[in-house]
Amino acid sequence: MNTIDLTPLYRNSVGFDRLASLLDSALRTDSVASGYPPYNIEMLSENRYAVTLAVAGFDRDELDITVEKGVLTVSGKKAREEERHYLHQGIANRAFERKFNLADFVEVSGADLNNGLLTISLVKEIPEAMKPRTIAINQGAIATHSKDGTVLEHDREDRGVKAA
Repeated sequence: MNTIDLTPLYRNSVGFDRLASLLDSALRTDSVASGYPPYNIEMLSENRYAVTLAVAGFDRDELDITVEKGVLTVSGKKAREEERHYLHQGIANRAFERKFNLADFVEVSGADLNNGLLTISLVKEIPEAMKPRTIAINQGAIATHSKDGTVLEHDREDRGVKAA
């Protein structure tokens, strides 16, 4: 199997450490993996998403939703039913587990089961400290540090520095 060298990407970016492991994980996923249950991923607005899984035949108590280390896991396991004799069984009731990697700051805000569709609501909430902010550029003083670490300010004219 081929691997992708992401070194050039790391030269111009900071904080994308998980990207390599996500790409590696996606490339290692078995291409003939089960498509059960089918699902949709929907972008509702700039910071709201929904993952909808078709889980016909499953009750709420047979489904489990967990989030751990940025991975949303949805699993289902049918409770033991009485023995039935099917002439044709087209509705799958087998156990399943689906995993979705969540981006940073994406949190699960709720889940609903309606008409055989499990919809998991996701919200991207970036903390105030992480949002873009403008940094003011001071004019008129140059700050220098003394040997003991105290900040000394000098007027630009005293140092012979003039603004262009």
